[in-house]
Amino acid sequence: MKILIVEDDTILGLSLSEYLKNEKMTVTLISDASEIDKFFNYEYFDVILLDLMLNIKKGETILSHIKRKHPGIPVIIITAKGEIGTKEECFNKGADDYIVKPFDPKELLLRIKSVGKRYGCFENIIKIGKACINIDNQTLISDNKEIKLTKKEWDILYILLINRNKMVTTQRIINYVWGDKPVGTESVRTYIRHLRQYLPEDTIKTYKARGYMLVSE
Repeated sequence: MKILIVEDDTILGLSLSEYLKNEKMTVTLISDASEIDKFFNYEYFDVILLDLMLNIKKGETILSHIKRKHPGIPVIIITAKGEIGTKEECFNKGADDYIVKPFDPKELLLRIKSVGKRYGCFENIIKIGKACINIDNQTLISDNKEIKLTKKEWDILYILLINRNKMVTTQRIINYVWGDKPVGTESVRTYIRHLRQYLPEDTIKTYKARGYMLVSE
């Protein structure tokens, strides 16, 4: 799972990053809110953790921007502002959860998992035909054999899994797997071909010039 932390308290940001990495999450930390303007690509992430009291921009403004452009990406507010009026404003702007500092990292992890479930990001074991996919261990078992997936193969499989039975655009896959790196659609097609070798026949459906869908009952 890919997490973006926007937090200008460097010590807290690094501490949260380390904790979540130990929970097998991929973490990007932005400690300077001015970097948010040249950033890029929110579709690269599964969950965003957003502080409100930033040094350059208000977190509320960033929240509005994210939810306007990418309403399907969950945002959890992490802040020292505990007033009900601020909470109401953030929820009205589309925040998915709100946690007041100081907090236990374990509680934050539980909230990330809870929000992730609502967006389809957390089901530990998913079965597709004879294939069994373990999200926690990032493993694929097919015909009783474990398939060693590369990082990019796993990332593509994961975004298709959490959106199964929905078409995922090729551009969204590129954004999620490669971020801002210039990558062509042929790279996606290559990895899709690899995944089709591991999964039951007709599991991945192609929408020509648009994207792909992982079909699951």
